[in-house]
Amino acid sequence: MPRLTKIYTRAGDTGETGLGDGARVSKASLRVEAYGEVDEANSAIGLARESLRADGTHPDLAGALDQIQQDLFDLGADLCVPRTAAEKPGEKLRITDSQVSALERRIDAHNAALAALDSFILPGGTEAAARLHLARAVTRRAERRVAALLAADPGSTNPLTLVYLNRLSDLLFVLARVAAGGRETLWRPGSTREGGG
Repeated sequence: MPRLTKIYTRAGDTGETGLGDGARVSKASLRVEAYGEVDEANSAIGLARESLRADGTHPDLAGALDQIQQDLFDLGADLCVPRTAAEKPGEKLRITDSQVSALERRIDAHNAALAALDSFILPGGTEAAARLHLARAVTRRAERRVAALLAADPGSTNPLTLVYLNRLSDLLFVLARVAAGGRETLWRPGSTREGGG
């Protein structure tokens, strides 16, 4: 476990940062951008979690988000330490199939109780639902960054990081619908155009 005793080190003042393996890289590198986006997604999920706790209507969802935030720290640590050919299974903290499967179980369980959609929905419904939609959008951005990293550096990046983020954004969409409690506004294509619906 890292021990944070000093918050500023001045080591990043030249635009470089240290990876988990000690390598120094540009703060503009794809790897740093990828785990930075994951950190932003985690923060957005924290806001959604606190909104759920404040309204008190879905304590089970807040608890699920606690676990997901733990996973996202694992995922950031995974991205922060590039894989090597010599790495042995279980030697480093990596996202696993079981973490992805846990998301899929949550998606299936929550989605089973929701009405089918015949249109896209506008983000909103309740404050918690809107925050979950925002967290979903930020997670999709993190997913795109990890996809770019995997394309550029596939050998040193765990492909399950991308799979996890893909499932997580799906789960956040489902949880937003649960938090909306049926107060969803459907997209009406072209409705605001002159002469539209």
